Amino acid sequence: MFDLHRLRLLRELKHRGTLAAVASALSYSPSTISQQLALLESEAGVPLLEPVGRRVRLTPQAEILVAHTEVLLERLEQAEADIATSLTDLVGTMRIASFQTAALVLVPTALTLLRNAHPLLRVHVTQMERESAVPALLARDFDLVIDVEYPGDPSPRPAELEQEDLCEDSLHLARPGNADSSASPQEALRALADHPWIMEPEGTVPRRWAMTLCRDAGFEPDVRYESTDHYLHLRLVEQGHAVALLPALAWQGCPPAVALHPLPTGQQARRLFTAVRRGSSQHPAIQATRQALRQAVRQTSRVADDSPPSS
Repeated sequence: MFDLHRLRLLRELKHRGTLAAVASALSYSPSTISQQLALLESEAGVPLLEPVGRRVRLTPQAEILVAHTEVLLERLEQAEADIATSLTDLVGTMRIASFQTAALVLVPTALTLLRNAHPLLRVHVTQMERESAVPALLARDFDLVIDVEYPGDPSPRPAELEQEDLCEDSLHLARPGNADSSASPQEALRALADHPWIMEPEGTVPRRWAMTLCRDAGFEPDVRYESTDHYLHLRLVEQGHAVALLPALAWQGCPPAVALHPLPTGQQARRLFTAVRRGSSQHPAIQATRQALRQAVRQTSRVADDSPPSS
């Protein structure tokens, strides 16, 4: 009979990569982790780790154990959901990771809704980009991630996670001054080929999407400014320092004083969604959080609809 605690340590090692990272995440010493995994090897009767330089990696037999551990943990997630459903009051802690724009625009409203509906539920929120948030969700550091997918660049969908659509967020080409309403989307892009641009840092999904969009229009953008903060993007456009590709959430409720152009067909919106570990989607705290986020989207949309158009 395998010890579930040791199986979880092996799973943690697969997701976190190093013994030191597992030890740090779980507040153990690396030697304690090594001892527990050595005992698991004895239980399995086969080697589970093999050295690779100064690190270790899982053997094929260890990968088999981790796959079965994922199934066990999924059933435990379902058990937790069933117990929580049986309770009258929603209690416990909900841990959320969100990229910046959603954290600024949607999360505060959702927190208010959750506080009013479930005052005993404790909610922790961390601003984190998807490149780090999804692995952290798999490693059980969070219960729910608010994620984003750009056109033509579908996000990986790990089998261990379940996704639910939240909304579409329209994308626009933003530039200082007045818009030329007669220009086609491709013409509007090409007209800004010699202008300085602000984009997200290299290696991020939005940067890859933006570079592809410009290259498809026939030019290499002059990227002089880099930031994950869309509000900085907007400020630099308003002050005439750069052009940018911006989502509508960046100015919900406060129309920007910049010219906006539509983007080419198929590139006009990004997809926002929530991701949770498989087996946890029926947990009342997950369901309540998703409901609050959907309501926050509706409230934000109403504010945008009631706002005067930008000049």
